[in-house]
Amino acid sequence: MRKTGIPSLEAIRSCFPDTLVKPKAIIECYEEIPCNPCATSCPVQAITIGEDLNKQPRINFDLCTGCGICISSCPGLAIMVAEEVGEQIRFKIPYEFLPVPEVGENWLALNRQGEVIGEALIEKVLRKNKTLVVSVLVPRDLLYEFISIRRPK
Repeated sequence: MRKTGIPSLEAIRSCFPDTLVKPKAIIECYEEIPCNPCATSCPVQAITIGEDLNKQPRINFDLCTGCGICISSCPGLAIMVAEEVGEQIRFKIPYEFLPVPEVGENWLALNRQGEVIGEALIEKVLRKNKTLVVSVLVPRDLLYEFISIRRPK
């Protein structure tokens, strides 16, 4: 990751809980930087940093309700919420580009390299603080690959 900025599959998998029957926050914060808005915004104290503000956040999946408040509080856009929905995964992701997706549209699903890996159905678009939080459905087999969306040309 140091050379490319792209985490390994092992690092990505370590951010996910064993099961996603209920929505859970996924924190992909791989660097130690002084930051704690995710921990201070979590209403159930599921996210902790510890005394050293430079440590990476840790999440207690047993406490996490998947409310998504942490998504818009993260200045690094490193948090999303994931949940199994039948044969699909519902991701709630931060999105800060134009144009704004519209409900019902099919956008391109992207991996961490920015490559197209499939389609994402836009389910919902909410503005939380100054961040758009977009809910998308992607095929279940993209669970560890999916990270964002791009409008089709």
